[in-house]
Amino acid sequence: MSETQKVEDRPAAGPPPANSVDRFFKISDRGSTFGREVRGGFATFFTMAYILVLNPIILSSAKDKFGDQLDSVQLVTATALVAAVMTIIMGVGGNLPLALAAGLGLNAVVAFQIAPLMSWDDAMGLIVLEGLLICVLVVTGLREAVMYAIPQPLKQAISVGIGLFIAFIGFVDAGFVSRIPDAANTTVPVQLGATGALTGWPILVFCLGVLLTIGLLARKVKGAILISIVTMTAVAIVVDEIADVKSWGLTTPHVPDDVVASPDFGLLGDFSLFGAFGEVSVITVVLLVFTLILSDFFDTMGTVVGISAEAGLLDEEGKVPNLGRVLLIDGAAAVAGGASSASSATSYIESAAGVGEGARTGFANLVTGGLFAFALFLTPLLTIVPMQAAAPALVAVGFLMMTQVKHIDWDRYEIAIPAFLTIAVMPFTYSITNGIGAGFVAYVLIKTVLGKAKEVHWLLWGTAALFLIYFAIDPIEQILNA
Repeated sequence: MSETQKVEDRPAAGPPPANSVDRFFKISDRGSTFGREVRGGFATFFTMAYILVLNPIILSSAKDKFGDQLDSVQLVTATALVAAVMTIIMGVGGNLPLALAAGLGLNAVVAFQIAPLMSWDDAMGLIVLEGLLICVLVVTGLREAVMYAIPQPLKQAISVGIGLFIAFIGFVDAGFVSRIPDAANTTVPVQLGATGALTGWPILVFCLGVLLTIGLLARKVKGAILISIVTMTAVAIVVDEIADVKSWGLTTPHVPDDVVASPDFGLLGDFSLFGAFGEVSVITVVLLVFTLILSDFFDTMGTVVGISAEAGLLDEEGKVPNLGRVLLIDGAAAVAGGASSASSATSYIESAAGVGEGARTGFANLVTGGLFAFALFLTPLLTIVPMQAAAPALVAVGFLMMTQVKHIDWDRYEIAIPAFLTIAVMPFTYSITNGIGAGFVAYVLIKTVLGKAKEVHWLLWGTAALFLIYFAIDPIEQILNA
């Protein structure tokens, strides 16, 4: 995926707009069709629908300072509601095929780092505060200015790193790759399968899904990713019926007894904006909010640039269309997530699955958001897709994004080394933010030692300094609390 694709790589303009909807979303102008947008919307939903299961599991498994836990059923409703509303708003307001939902990683910070220090209401209040501060950064133009200050090769590296990252997510979540327990006394951190070999029916479903997906992509079949997800879900349901499967992970693929379930909106509005200041020190609150902002800020930056580049929507200067609105909506999503106790909502890199199906406009978001809205009532039916059926899409999209590595000049070490660190650190640390931070710090350092410090934008100096604080947050917190 490239920060500035060649003109010939971008979608060619299609026929004149057919109707007002076409004109509003610029579907024909971006070389897309209603069919592609619909397929893309479905593909994005099914690729990220796991969040309806995973987010409630992560948040409900933790206890706050007072031993209270959040209700999992209410969390499913909150997660689906925020994803539906904010994805549709992004589609209409930002006109990008960029879906939003509770951010993985951010929800873990809330559950296991923040909640134990205060009540759930106070923890979610910090999320609302973080989102409001991000909106302020957008309104002042600072967030957009930082994105434009980043050199093009680093943006390209971010895109490639995200490709490897989401492919790794697919391999890990499907069980094709697993972490070796520390008790194994080995220096190898991951292995093939759960035991060093591929075992079990779920892994077979994943492998068949990968083969099916790449085969369909190679033949340039329309709807390849969506066809694979639907087909392998059907296969998984059959396998679960006829075989003895110990576990599929979070989602078991079987036809549910009840198709309709009533949503429970009990968690909406349960937050205290400044309650955290009464539970922990001001310094601790500042550091927690800083960590949340930094993670959300750069995860979104990488995702927005990556998705836009993969869709061929960046202009000749590498700028994202409607960037100000896109970033403001993303900040508002964090506010909505905290206000509903679903944790901070953010842009999803899984949107690349929809782009891979041809989505180029916000119309695809209406489909994705509509499906999340249906999930409020049809959760038992819409969450039967096991990760083993959805993960092949992540692997395929990872390949599509990885191809943009050709745009990086590997002969210039001042660019190549930061680019390499950006690409490598993302999957190796399971974090987009960490990869961006490593690349920024390396870029500023190398430019300085080469006597080219004046070529570095002042915003990059400030950002690199913030990342140094981010990476050293633990010793800094210990020193301040000493």
